[in-house]
This record gives sequence, structure tokens and C-alpha cells, in this order.
Amino acid sequence: MDDQQFESRAIHGGARTDEHGSVMSPVHVSTTYEYETPAETRGDYRYARMASPTRDELEAVVADLEGGDHASAFASGMAAIDAVLATLSPGDHVVAAKNLYAETHDLLTTVYAEYGVETTRVDVTDAAAIESAVRPGTALVYLETPTNPVLNVADVAAAAEAAGAVDARLAVDNTFASPYLQRPLELGADVVVESLTKYVAGHSDVIAGAVATDDPAVAEEISTLQYMRGAIPGPHECFLAVRGARTLPERMDRHCRNARAVVEWLDDHPRVETVYYPGLASHPNHDVAREQMDDFGGMASFELDAGVEAASEFAANLDLVALAESLGGVESLVEQPAVMTHQDLSPAELRAAGIGESLLRLSVGTEHPDDILADLDGAMEETFR
Repeated sequence: MDDQQFESRAIHGGARTDEHGSVMSPVHVSTTYEYETPAETRGDYRYARMASPTRDELEAVVADLEGGDHASAFASGMAAIDAVLATLSPGDHVVAAKNLYAETHDLLTTVYAEYGVETTRVDVTDAAAIESAVRPGTALVYLETPTNPVLNVADVAAAAEAAGAVDARLAVDNTFASPYLQRPLELGADVVVESLTKYVAGHSDVIAGAVATDDPAVAEEISTLQYMRGAIPGPHECFLAVRGARTLPERMDRHCRNARAVVEWLDDHPRVETVYYPGLASHPNHDVAREQMDDFGGMASFELDAGVEAASEFAANLDLVALAESLGGVESLVEQPAVMTHQDLSPAELRAAGIGESLLRLSVGTEHPDDILADLDGAMEETFR
């Protein structure tokens, strides 16, 4: 399928047939499989924590869409991230973004710090800062691009070069972009992480994650951790993620188109102080985003010219746009990072990550753009009248 376009691979990648000729692969719920003899299995499977047909299909789909040779699926995006970090050893050094998903930040600064892993935080939009931070003993450079929640964009190829200079691996969380818009492995990353919960599954009805790579040694480490730690998705979750992947291109096109309309509206509104969206020419990383992304995504953040209370009120006044965490579903969502997803960060950590109290993060859905804009306008009127 290497010669097919992404849209075709999203539908047919990883597809298998059974003896009945099913167009959609059946969901295999069995946890265990019969042996012919104690020393010989009847087929390719023994026990579902090791491997199962439905999970194998999801992993084949993810590897194909990411442009990698291998993928391992996990019970959540955080389980996938943890698997990448679990390849580290005491004494290893990590260079990580200042701006990270809050739980990723906590995992590095609490759990893995206790294991003897040292982390240096840098502005990953500054390639020179990454180059200066890596050193002998650096095992991993870890970043998101675009970042959560202020949508900074890192130059993946430059980060890969800096990591490679000290034989470190580069891992990229690609959740905000999805493999339809950006494929970090093709840009030089060693590992890519996806929260399949978000754009790939796309309907806010499944939690799952994945790690993809084209390095067989990394793939072996990750799959061993998957089996030993047991944080695997169930067959129904795998089925839903595969089904979601089939419509990823169409949904992402709509997410991007709606986001552009929303961002233009926000950028012109007198009550909006700053808009964070890599598609804006004014975005400091716009040129890098334009070079390495096929479009600029469905996520947009903005700061109101108001305090934390007014920002909270605005978010609560929205109707069609639901006030909820997560992102990437067909429905539009809004959240206030400083008091929701990133509430466990200290004021100093919030400042270091560029997260203001009045910052709001929008996951722009696939509704009609006029309805999204009408809801935003109504909430503005109600909040500031």
C-alpha cells in the first residue's frame, strides 16, 4: 500500500479478511487461544495481553499512517507516553519542552525524577536551546508540536539533529496534529506518540494511545513494556480507533477549515488580547509549521482582555461549544487550562509554560462554522454586556 495516498490507506491500511469475507474485520474478544499441544499453538496467538487480532489491526493502521514500520497500542495516551519514558534508566538525562501536557510534566518531574532520571526543560521552538541542553548522557529529547495548550511549534528536523549529535532519541507527541497533518518519523524523529483518544478515534467515545517507530530496537523495547506492564486497549477500543481512523482525513479537513474561520473571528474581536494558532502569519513559528505540517489543525487558544473570572464566565456561557476537557472529537469543546487541565501546576510553572489565567483552549469541531461563531459571539455578548 506504499503507493497509495493517505486517504486510501486510512480506509484500507491494516485491513484483513476472515473466512466469511467481512468488509469490516470482526472484533475478537477472546482473551486466550487454544494450543495443539503444550509446545505448539494452533495459530499466531496465545494470550490477548501478548497480542490479539483486533489490536494487531489497529497497530498496523497506526504504523502505516505514521509512516513507520512498527506500532504498539496502549490503554491511553498517557500509557503510551509512560512506555516511552520507561525505556529510560537511572542516571539518564532528558531534554523536554517547557510547555507539555500537565500529566506528562508531572510524570517526568515526580515519578521519573524519583527513579533517578534528570530532566532539563527548554523552549523547544529554539533549536539552539535544544542543542545547548543535550549532552553526553542525554538519552531522550521529548517534545510536543504543536504544544498543549499554547500551540508552539518545534522544528522536528532540527530537534532530531540535536538529539542525534549525542546519540539520544527524539520522541514527539503528535496528538494535536494527527498523522494526517504531520508525520514526525518522516521528519527525523525516532518515536512518535499519539493519544488515539483525540483526532484518530475522533468521536469522544474511546480512550487509547499508541507509540510508533521505524527502529526495530525501539519497537522491541516498547512492545516488551506493553506486554509486561499490561496497559493494553481492549478489543472494542481497538475497533473504535480503527473505525475512527477511516474518516480521519475528512474530519481533519473540516476541523482545519472551521478553525480558520474561528481564528479569523477571534483575531478581529476587541475583547481578545492574543490568539495562538500556527496558521496565523503573526504566529512566531508560522514558517516552521507551514514547512512541516500539511495544514494547521483544529486547535486554537486565546487570551481574553479580562481576568480569570471573566474567562471562566465566558466558557460557561457557551452553549453549542461544550465546557469539557479533552479534544479532537467532532464536537467543539472549550476549557480553561489554568483552572482545569493544568490546575496542578504552580503559578511559576504556569508562567514558564506561557499559560495565563485568562487563556482558553478551543477544540474546534466539525459543526457548521456559522453555528460555532454564533455561539462564541453570544457568549461574548453575555459575558461583557
